[in-house]
Amino acid sequence: MEKTSNYDLMRNKMEQAFVRYDQQEMIDRFHLLHTSEHLFITFVGEKYRVDRLTGKVERCAADGTFVHAGFNESMTIFDVLCCSKPGCRLSGEYAAATNLPGIANISAPGAGMFADAARFFTYRCDVLRQNCERLNGVEQKFGDVSYLIPLFDFMPVIVQFWDADDEFDAVLKILWDKNTLDFMHFETTFYAADHLMKRLTESI
Repeated sequence: MEKTSNYDLMRNKMEQAFVRYDQQEMIDRFHLLHTSEHLFITFVGEKYRVDRLTGKVERCAADGTFVHAGFNESMTIFDVLCCSKPGCRLSGEYAAATNLPGIANISAPGAGMFADAARFFTYRCDVLRQNCERLNGVEQKFGDVSYLIPLFDFMPVIVQFWDADDEFDAVLKILWDKNTLDFMHFETTFYAADHLMKRLTESI
């Protein structure tokens, strides 16, 4: 019998907690498509549904079937739907996660946080552009590659990339709206960023 990971246990626990939250408030706040059985939400370019009776989050696969979403996907969706502040609004200004208002005495994660993704795109700016556009990104004028990408339909982030040269390694950053912490907890930005990097570097 396959052992359930701690991540899956945490996801499953949150699924059970989800049903105690006010689902109509979620629907109204984020204008969610819904039926009597499911809530629907788009996350990093893919369609998800949340079972209204069990809290199970499922991703719509390429063949149209639904598969149980992983930890990063589920926890980000749960946090936004269940814990966002009433009246949350975007500011239109962007900053690194560690520079968001209310975050103090936290050291920046450094260039290594997205080092694997930066190496993946080194000397491959065209691939990064293609993958950002696949996720409905809108090109920005900063760095060698920069795109505004919808994390959710109602909440974009900015991906910035500077390619390597003779002196420096490639650098990739994610910038968040300054009101992001009205939508999700600080730790959730790391779950969301990790999933975004997975989507950007996966095969087309």
